[in-house]
Amino acid sequence: MGDEALCRAWIDGVEVKGKAMLETDELIFRGEGRRYVIPLRSVTRARAESGRLSIAHTGGVAVLDLERDAERWARKILNPRGMMDKLGVKAGMTVSALGVNQAEFLADLNDSVERLATDTLLPDSDIIFLGAEEREALDRLRDIQGSLARAGAIWVIRPKGSPRISEADVMNAGHAAGLVDTKVIRFSDTHTAERLVIPRERR
Repeated sequence: MGDEALCRAWIDGVEVKGKAMLETDELIFRGEGRRYVIPLRSVTRARAESGRLSIAHTGGVAVLDLERDAERWARKILNPRGMMDKLGVKAGMTVSALGVNQAEFLADLNDSVERLATDTLLPDSDIIFLGAEEREALDRLRDIQGSLARAGAIWVIRPKGSPRISEADVMNAGHAAGLVDTKVIRFSDTHTAERLVIPRERR
């Protein structure tokens, strides 16, 4: 998940109380029956002053009362982390991707690592991406560990809000396979990614 904060906000001059969420490529504010989304690519200015974060963007102006977190959020908005960075992808890595259908993501991934295999497993993969549109796909978690580097990670990419597979399904399947869930991030508008690793005592 990204950063979250309960705070007061002024959306185009109207005061609202609610929750602000800073995700990979957008800032979301929910409160008093309103949902306000600011794509980070639309931000023209972000400035922290006296605990308040002022954001100017192509759709208007928002001010969030974030207190001590205001400066940190401003830095993140002005210098957003790329998806590869959030997933822990680094140059020189060996990566495998199974059942992942996002062509643009796979192209970026191929440009970012030393070796990439799709729909097959490379030995000692630093990261394995497992696309899971249905909970049955999670049955593969136990077997694919054999191709994972001991300190590596499995990212399960699943559709958001689908009755066919949930966050609880991923967590439960991971635990049943002897893995530990450590992180959840927004992968795209339609998908979520959840990180599973081998427990330290088994590495």
